[in-house]
Amino acid sequence: MDHRSRIRRRLRSLAGLELFNIPFQAAVWFGSLGLPLTAANATGFALVALVLLEGAAYWAAKLRRLRAPGGPLPFATAFASARLANPPLLAAGVAFTTWSVVMDPGAGTIPGLGFAVFGVLEHVNYFHTQLMYDTREDLRHLRSKGFRRSHLARDLERRSLTPAERRERSFRRPRAARRPSSRP
Repeated sequence: MDHRSRIRRRLRSLAGLELFNIPFQAAVWFGSLGLPLTAANATGFALVALVLLEGAAYWAAKLRRLRAPGGPLPFATAFASARLANPPLLAAGVAFTTWSVVMDPGAGTIPGLGFAVFGVLEHVNYFHTQLMYDTREDLRHLRSKGFRRSHLARDLERRSLTPAERRERSFRRPRAARRPSSRP
């Protein structure tokens, strides 16, 4: 399997898993485990679902761009808007679920706060700093250089560059020539 095919398969997998996780997690938490569907739990879960949906849309957009290389990221404006709209929504959700836990701690509120916090982490993972490291290459990068900017953050940054800045960045050294490996 060639490199582009592997990338396409990975992007399809990432998009599909994010979409699958929304109903699957709802079924596990609210169905199998029987968490009460309270305002706090529903709010927290809705925040996670929103960011997972945005993540699935991003991976699908990356796949679409792969089919037409060199073009802009599809729906980049929508992703840039989500990057700005999510923080106030997430902050309000965390505030509401925290208040709910303080007022009535228990199964009707604590999971909602956990979901809301997880939604914040997912937002950071997609729009700012990559927190999920699930491939060997990602783990190598994490061990050698630490956290990196998320793929979506880099795509949105490229979108805001002028054509001259994009050309300058495209003339940088090839990946293999950037840094000699210091590991045995």
